[in-house]
Amino acid sequence: MVKPFRRSAKPTETPEAAPTPAPITIAEPIPIPDHDPLTGYLLGAGGPVDIDKIELDSPALRELRAAGVHLLVPLISQGELIGTLNLGKRLSDQPYSGDDRKLLRGLAAQVAPAIRLAQLVQQQEAEAQERERIEQELRVAALIQQTLLPKDLPDLPGWEIEAYYRPARAVGGDFYDFIPMSDGRLGLVIGDVTDKGVPAALVMATTRSTLRAAAQRFDDPGAILAEANEVLVKEIPPAMFVTCLFGVLAPSTGVLTFANAGHNLPYVRTTDGVIELRATGMPLGLMPSMPYDVETAELGPEAAMLLTSDGIVEAHAPDGSMYGFDRLRGLVGTKRPEGGMMAAILTDLDRFCGPNHEQEDDVTMVAVKRVSSAASSAAAFSAQPDELEHFSLPSEEGNERVVMERVATIAAGLGMNGDRLERLKTAVSEASMNAIEHGNGFDASLPVDVTVFRGDDRLIVRIVDHGSGPDIPEAELPDIDAKLAGLQSPRGWGLFLIEEMVDTLRHHHEDGKHVMELEMALEGAT
Repeated sequence: MVKPFRRSAKPTETPEAAPTPAPITIAEPIPIPDHDPLTGYLLGAGGPVDIDKIELDSPALRELRAAGVHLLVPLISQGELIGTLNLGKRLSDQPYSGDDRKLLRGLAAQVAPAIRLAQLVQQQEAEAQERERIEQELRVAALIQQTLLPKDLPDLPGWEIEAYYRPARAVGGDFYDFIPMSDGRLGLVIGDVTDKGVPAALVMATTRSTLRAAAQRFDDPGAILAEANEVLVKEIPPAMFVTCLFGVLAPSTGVLTFANAGHNLPYVRTTDGVIELRATGMPLGLMPSMPYDVETAELGPEAAMLLTSDGIVEAHAPDGSMYGFDRLRGLVGTKRPEGGMMAAILTDLDRFCGPNHEQEDDVTMVAVKRVSSAASSAAAFSAQPDELEHFSLPSEEGNERVVMERVATIAAGLGMNGDRLERLKTAVSEASMNAIEHGNGFDASLPVDVTVFRGDDRLIVRIVDHGSGPDIPEAELPDIDAKLAGLQSPRGWGLFLIEEMVDTLRHHHEDGKHVMELEMALEGAT
């Protein structure tokens, strides 16, 4: 039997190890500025470019050559150079072939849009982060500002004080303050810090505390501003400053002593018109050792003073026109039946700017009014008139007639009759209706309080409602032609009617309520 022949296997041969490839070096990117002439050259090249063939006086080109770049492949998207592929020598030391260049050109056409998309996404993320940072800064600034504004208004007999603050979206540095001073006087402060956001809010906080500290050391408003200026020059950042007006009011006399550090002038409405209170002085924080002039004015009976920041006068209408000082001054001098001075200004400002405007700056106002009616009311009651009756009724339509009849019964019992009694009934009915409708808004849970007093020769009817809005306006002489033309409110005759029916009408705020007092002399009295 023949066995098959089997060849013996050869020893296993060990293959030669493959050569290790040279490492690929990725260099740091070399930016090419838009103004560099290499940018325009690459935009016009349309494909890979040998760097040695470029003849330009270009800083970027010199930097690329120094880095060992031999071939530039421009990445172009929508006509914009968004980058380059920078290639050194080939590992084989052979020049780049036509196929290489064709491959690189196709690669660039695909890479450029992808890079551009990545850039846009990165840009949107950065913008979103910046918006969030700004929003957070504005929230912090608003919190600082609103925390430091006074929570309560001063309660001065014979005076009405109002304050209003409406922040813009980009929070500024407006502030106001009321500082108790010696001898019962009151410090009135309004100011505006340049810049916006957290820096302005922090400077506002520093200014407020500095003024309060200076007011404990000095009575003179000029000295207070000078002291604050010395502190702020050292404390606040360069190129920032604070405009500020500091007034000291003596409630018993109505004398206002004031100094002004570059702030808007106060307007005062008097019986003779509107005047400006002028005093010179540089803004706080600009230069050391600055003097501040001190001036004095007297706020007489029924005088009303308005302090504002520039957010009102610098507001713009849709056509670009500015609100301006003249328009504001005109409103200060106008007595409007539909609301107090501040309410009228805000209504006019919103009408001027239009319904879709974005508020450019903070709107801040402080109004101080000397209420002679309140002073005369206090004087009248100092004679201790007798309280004849006190009652309360819910704010429901029809209860004005109940008030009228109850008061008429009392007046008739004191000998009042005929035309004078009918006049009193008309006035009481109208005043009660105003309290029910406008003061309490027909809210039956809010009562109208009525008190009837008798003095030696007079009858006083005091009607109180829970309205806590702006000043009760002065009665305006009705003009039917003006009302038909829309120049006067179609309403607003009630106060005029009441004033014509009684001998004396007084109206004011007291403890957050509207108070109206009607006085009629009894028979035989003057």
